[in-house]
Amino acid sequence: MTRLHPAAERGFARAAGEYRRGRPGYPAVVIEYLAQRLGLAPGGTVVDLAPGTGALTRPLLDLGCEVIAVEPVAEMRAELPAEARTLDGTAERMPLRDGAADAVTVAQAFHWFDGDAALAEIHRVLRAGGSLALVWNRRQMDVPVNKAIQELLAPYRGQMSAMQTGSWQGAFERTKLFGPLEGRMFANDQSLDADGLADRIASVNYIAKLDEKERTKVVEAARALAGAGGVTIPQDTEVLAADRLG
Repeated sequence: MTRLHPAAERGFARAAGEYRRGRPGYPAVVIEYLAQRLGLAPGGTVVDLAPGTGALTRPLLDLGCEVIAVEPVAEMRAELPAEARTLDGTAERMPLRDGAADAVTVAQAFHWFDGDAALAEIHRVLRAGGSLALVWNRRQMDVPVNKAIQELLAPYRGQMSAMQTGSWQGAFERTKLFGPLEGRMFANDQSLDADGLADRIASVNYIAKLDEKERTKVVEAARALAGAGGVTIPQDTEVLAADRLG
């Protein structure tokens, strides 16, 4: 099996509980759009790839779909809903037959993948005429609370991720397996109390893998940032979809 990115493996394994509690979900309008764009209907089969703790898995199940959650981190798999069929696998190597899925979804994760290998594997697993959707929650970085969060995280971030640089898009520019990405944006502000913001910050992979003393310092700073009244984090959900070719 293709090895998971070490930063993701260490960080997300350590912070699965915080990830489930602190990460934002997706508004109903996003799920409605996914259902329409991907042609999801009760009884259809969706592969939710690298679902983490299941923020997208759960509303896909609510649509009446059979959801196959392919997640490489054991601690994340333990948080997934029992109604999903849960498998140990990666984007580059899924334990599924050819044409097993009507649609594939990837939330908050494609930037971790080997994009070229992942698209080839997703193409294999999708039936003819199937579609792929990528979903990301993106904080609005020009507002004070998100600037303060960035300042809190900045000393620990290190190299910019493929999500931040946009380098993940290169695989879509090169591929002949999928049509062009089509994008939509949806408002998705998240309100958090002090514990909620602490969980969200603690779930960031490079914070999760800090030594306990340093990690505690960052988490307590997040609680202080939220204060007694909590915070609202302005953000948008971006949905990008592409159709399988061939």
